[in-house]
Amino acid sequence: MDVNFKELETYFYSLDRSFFIENDMKKYADYDSPIPIGYGQTISQPSLVLEMTKLLSPDNDSKVLEIGTGSGFQTAILAKISKEVYTVERIKELMDKAQQRLKELNFTNVYFKTGDGSKGWEEHALYDRIMVTCAARVLPKELVDQLKVGGRMVIPVGSPESQKLLLVTKTDKGINMQNVGWVRFVELKGEYGWEQ
Repeated sequence: MDVNFKELETYFYSLDRSFFIENDMKKYADYDSPIPIGYGQTISQPSLVLEMTKLLSPDNDSKVLEIGTGSGFQTAILAKISKEVYTVERIKELMDKAQQRLKELNFTNVYFKTGDGSKGWEEHALYDRIMVTCAARVLPKELVDQLKVGGRMVIPVGSPESQKLLLVTKTDKGINMQNVGWVRFVELKGEYGWEQ
């Protein structure tokens, strides 16, 4: 099924980013910049969230794995245009808050797990799409293994200071990686990421 970018953009611009920010940074919600949300984490800049979602190109038949729930902002956007979203967050306090926000937004197609995102969520694999919103040292094999043939993954890979934003597509012969730009995300911590 074709991706409906118009539906995506309509929902994206209607979503109040301040709803996902609870600290004194709420007043900066309209800025196109990352904002701290506590626990050393950030809510990504809106333009990058939109760009990454378009790169991922989920549709309403897509089963999506999200690594790094954070505030739940990206989760809500994925949930609006996908069939199901399975989201993993290592920080329980952030996960609990994101889960409450998504409940208040009446989403019933999001499944939450607190744990090591570098391992993915094997019990529910395979996924049509994987969105990683934290930076890996290298492309984690565990995530590639959980991606369907024909699937797409968007993931930042590189050093803590600067990463390549990769669009990974999986074929029956292996994977293709396309560098679509430079970004800076918080680190993916875990067994197959950076040390915790």
